[in-house]
Amino acid sequence: MSKLRLLLPVAACMAVFGMSLSSCNDDNDVWDKYENWRIANEEFFNEQRYMTENGANVYQVLSPTWNSSATVLIRYLNDRSKTVGNLSPMLTSTVAVKYIGRLYNGVPFDSSYLQPATPYGDSLFLTTPGSVIQGWTIALMDMRVGDSARVVIPYNLAYGSSGSGALISPYSTLVFDMKLVDIPFYEVRP
Repeated sequence: MSKLRLLLPVAACMAVFGMSLSSCNDDNDVWDKYENWRIANEEFFNEQRYMTENGANVYQVLSPTWNSSATVLIRYLNDRSKTVGNLSPMLTSTVAVKYIGRLYNGVPFDSSYLQPATPYGDSLFLTTPGSVIQGWTIALMDMRVGDSARVVIPYNLAYGSSGSGALISPYSTLVFDMKLVDIPFYEVRP
């Protein structure tokens, strides 16, 4: 009986070790399988990062203070001088956003315009900045109510090596046209 008690934990450890090795191999398989897609997405992000128009960068590079190595690109589509003084969300604020999400090649994968109407209005997606992909968190916390922006999110701040569903492959750079319509429930700083 004592040998059996010793063997069960050893067998469990071996199974966990084997699963971790298997998951490492799975990551390498995904890395290799999506190599061309990954490279195309990385190149697109870098092209957008350095794109200029009339001698100025098209996109602003956003890196939050809590993670200076995390970078998304944002291009405000509105005159931001008209939203000065409007609220910006905090991490647990509830925000109302309209958006269209596309892959780097322009293929749409999601839109709030396809969502059923909410009590707050048509085509609104209600969420908190802390409960979405990290790229959205970074963008939303820089936006003010009334701002519209195009946001380019690298795969490591989106769905990474996993992808999401049938439409978002692993290593996908995502492009969102989004508008921060309202902050129905604002978090108050302590």
